[in-house]
Order: sequence, then C-alpha cells, then structure tokens
Amino acid sequence: MKYLIVTDIHGSRNSTEILLKKFKQSGADKILILGDTLYHGPRNALLDDYDPKFVMEALNNLAENIVAIRGNCDAEVDQMVLNFMLNESVIIEINGKSYFCTHGHKINPESPAKIARGSVVLYGHFHVTKVTNQNEVTYLNIASITYPKGDSCSCYGILDESGVAVYDLEDREIVRVQ
Repeated sequence: MKYLIVTDIHGSRNSTEILLKKFKQSGADKILILGDTLYHGPRNALLDDYDPKFVMEALNNLAENIVAIRGNCDAEVDQMVLNFMLNESVIIEINGKSYFCTHGHKINPESPAKIARGSVVLYGHFHVTKVTNQNEVTYLNIASITYPKGDSCSCYGILDESGVAVYDLEDREIVRVQ
C-alpha cells in the first residue's frame, strides 16, 4: 500500500489541485490527510485561492481513496459535508512498522503518544517539517502544503514499504524516515 500524505490544506484550491496532481503522478493507493482540510483558522490569513467548497467537492470525488484525520480547525459541519470519515487518529501498519497518524495539536513530541517503541508518529499542525526522536519513537511533522512556517516549504509525503519521505512541490526529498 502506498499513501500520499498532506496536512493543513486549509481550504486552498491551489493546494488541492497540487494534491490531486501529485496523487495521480505518485501512483499512490490512498491519500492520507492529517487534518485542517477545509478552513483556514483564525491565526492564518485568508488565502486568495480560499475555496473550501471546491476542496470539499474535489476530495469527495476521491472519498474511497482517502484516510483523514480531524484537525483543530475541522468542525462537526465538515463531517456533514465530507463523504469520508474524519478520524481522531489512525494506525497504519506497513512491513511490521506502525505509523500513528494524528493532527499534532494533541499528540506531538511535547505531548507524546503512548505507543510501541520503534513506531513513527506522523503529524502536521505546526506547519514545519521536523523529525524528532523520543523514547525510541520517531515523530515526523510533514508541515503544511498551504501555509509553511519557519524555514519549511510547502510539501507532501509518501508512505510506502520503504518508509516515509517528505518532498517539496518540486519533488526534491527533504527528509526520509525508515
């Protein structure tokens, strides 16, 4: 199984179009969305391409291919209009390795998960690409496809049998966790 990972779309039409293009190009089986899908939240500036209705319709067309996490900007009304479930978290097992997928506002390196050593926590929320190792658990922040912060760029990830890698939108690898 191969997953294309994005987080923090925040209602961006452009980011959604990029996501759809990368999904098709990557040959991934599923899209893993790590939260904050439709709305921009009060701390983020309103985007010129802010179009949550477009994002909703585009993703609903791929609902059977989406695994999604509820982020801190995702509301009950979002679940009413999306044709896929917004989960609090999911665990993906690939080649005997566990990937705990969450948004990051509740579980992150400062508020660690109670999971098996050797696992990987995939998250977003902070909009910064970062790898942290803590108590034999690896935390990988994918960053935001829409609102990168700090030195991070807009990016996406690929999770498959070889592990997880984060790429910029020019498909240059930024970080890999195996």
